[in-house]
Amino acid sequence: MHRAARRLLVPAAVAASIALALAGCTTSNFGGEEGGGDGATEDGPIKIGAVLDITGVGANLGVPEQNTLNMLAEQVNADGGINGREVELIIKDNQSTEDGAARATTQLIENDDVDLIIGASRTGPSLAMRPLVEAAQVPTISVAANAAIVDGSEWVFKTAQNDLVVLERILDDAEAKGYTKIALARDATGFGEGIADIITELGEERGITLTATEAFEPSATDFTAQMTNLRSADADAVIIWGITPSAGLAQAAFVQIGVNKPVYQSHGVANDAFFEAAGPAAEGVIAPMGRLLVADQLPADDPQKEVIDQFIADYTEEFGSSPSSFAGHAYDAFKIGVAAIEEAGTDPEALRDAIEATSDFVGISGVFTMTPDNHSGLTADALIMAIAEGGRWTLNEE
Repeated sequence: MHRAARRLLVPAAVAASIALALAGCTTSNFGGEEGGGDGATEDGPIKIGAVLDITGVGANLGVPEQNTLNMLAEQVNADGGINGREVELIIKDNQSTEDGAARATTQLIENDDVDLIIGASRTGPSLAMRPLVEAAQVPTISVAANAAIVDGSEWVFKTAQNDLVVLERILDDAEAKGYTKIALARDATGFGEGIADIITELGEERGITLTATEAFEPSATDFTAQMTNLRSADADAVIIWGITPSAGLAQAAFVQIGVNKPVYQSHGVANDAFFEAAGPAAEGVIAPMGRLLVADQLPADDPQKEVIDQFIADYTEEFGSSPSSFAGHAYDAFKIGVAAIEEAGTDPEALRDAIEATSDFVGISGVFTMTPDNHSGLTADALIMAIAEGGRWTLNEE
């Protein structure tokens, strides 16, 4: 199965970053009774660290995540903290790189003795963090998507919907519309790792064949070659799998060279910035995503509506703009972490167990139920299908 295979797919850049970070750590921080530092003392401030893509190619994800964490920490402290203890939030910018994420994680473990880590914003940096937090036994909640971040993990959880369930929704829609041939342009980093294999596997069950695969860097600005090749792929529809702005620029190039085919995008474009990058070419794009960006279109009895509406109101009042889905991933990570600390305190193992016991937690990205075998906690029900219409996302459910 693809899940088992993907656990072995650690890019060379990530492996090198891990080696550098491990070289800078003392053995006292890894395993044994020490756990994640001084967190087990249960007094003083509760230290929550975050590693985010605040600058670089992932800034459209990391900046709203940073905003969200700062806002939530201020709210918690204004209400008296967690069990009477103040939250000390320590945010580090990984500059959208794997080695930056590894260095930042090492600093949070070695220098800051954090009780909980949130991050990173994207898959590659999150994969670079994973072996470090596993070895140091620090509970960690990623806000990135690829299932490899948590597959087989003990100490790492995540709040972004898994790529697997996103592709299930896309291919179910394609099957319903009679598409039998799909072409793919995918992010060349960890976010796009294994996507072609998943499409091939899920497609076999639905009578859908992957006819071509192209890759692009998230920093790319010219997509002419990839889109020209997709134009020759004889596909019924195309999947562009990336984040903003590159996914939006790829969409613009796709339309500009005259590929008159339907396009699906991933949940990596669940923000308003996609429309800025794609321009008029965004019109008609379909993407699975959480409910945040279509909150005003949700029925009154949707279990997430009240939580989402309150988050939008708080964020908009604080920052003067609406939050993105990525801000929602950070909201969920912080709130799940805080609830677990309230329940179990900051002893690393007890906190890890409390996160893993999260059940029916109503968040922004979905309703979470974690288990020992599922550190993502979301099913396909966490996603709706949205269509780009008139410069915004519109609910596109049957």
